[in-house]
Amino acid sequence: MKQKTISTGILSYGLSGSVFHAPFVDKHEGFELDAVVERTKKRAQETYPDIKSYASVVALLEDPAIELVIVNTPNATHYEYAKQALEAGKHVLMEKPFTVSVNEVITLFDLAQEKQLHLLAYQNRRYDSDFLSVKEIITSGKLGDFVEVHFRFDRYRYEIGSKAVKEKKDIAGSGLLYDLGPHIIDGAISLFGQPQTWSKQLGKFRPNTEVDDYAQIQLSYPNGMQVYLTMSMLVADPQPAFVLHGTTGSFIKHRSDVQETQLRTGVSINDVLFGIEDESQQGILTTIINGKKSVEKIQAKRGSYLSVFDDVYATIRTEKPYPVTKEEIIKQLEIINS
Repeated sequence: MKQKTISTGILSYGLSGSVFHAPFVDKHEGFELDAVVERTKKRAQETYPDIKSYASVVALLEDPAIELVIVNTPNATHYEYAKQALEAGKHVLMEKPFTVSVNEVITLFDLAQEKQLHLLAYQNRRYDSDFLSVKEIITSGKLGDFVEVHFRFDRYRYEIGSKAVKEKKDIAGSGLLYDLGPHIIDGAISLFGQPQTWSKQLGKFRPNTEVDDYAQIQLSYPNGMQVYLTMSMLVADPQPAFVLHGTTGSFIKHRSDVQETQLRTGVSINDVLFGIEDESQQGILTTIINGKKSVEKIQAKRGSYLSVFDDVYATIRTEKPYPVTKEEIIKQLEIINS
């Protein structure tokens, strides 16, 4: 028997709502893209003629038809909007960062349990083609025991951005660490588990910046493996995003997932080339077995953020455990806030 679709509302229709959420909710057969909050410009109906556009979060939460709410508003508002959604009897899918503090995470999960609702983290980068390539290499065991791992997220944005929620120090959840940190910290934890200890270094390098625009985190594991996570707003020549060294080999991969670029330029997720990176971006696997060196190019699998919604659907409709756990979310925030 076919399961009932999940009627879904999105709390914002900016970049996040229009690029990372609406196309996939609309495409997935398990969901119905029902409503969105648009306070000023009404753009959603241009792409989704049947969508309901509400002028406020309260109005959307009062809609009895909506079962799942996607909280993709500014970071500082995540906790309050998620709390309101849970109190209104809705399941919640939270954009990153989940909240800005560990206490908020715990409070929300307690409320979700009390209401018998699902509270889920949107970690779409787990389904980037480059990340999937790294995960496949790790699972293969071809690198032996890991010694040193580097994950990077590089950008070049010298000028101070216009969004106060990202650039003002007096707004909770601002700065680069809250922006990119949830991506690569989650990536490391999902692949290697929770670190034993960690250290963190932040920097401010753009003229007149109020917030961090550089961050490096070192994660230490019980077996001695070290994982270095680097984020920067001032890298003109992006470095390989994934560098893994093990006892029998190394793997190097640039950040090359194409989904965001394709979505921004109007490529449909139905396109046969959607989520497939160019062959020139293949990862390089170097192994040494019995003294013999071998170099191999690895083509990444197709990336698709539709897989996030596969996970969400399976959890809500069949109670399948969600791949991003409460414990992982708490550890992520502990590292960011340390």
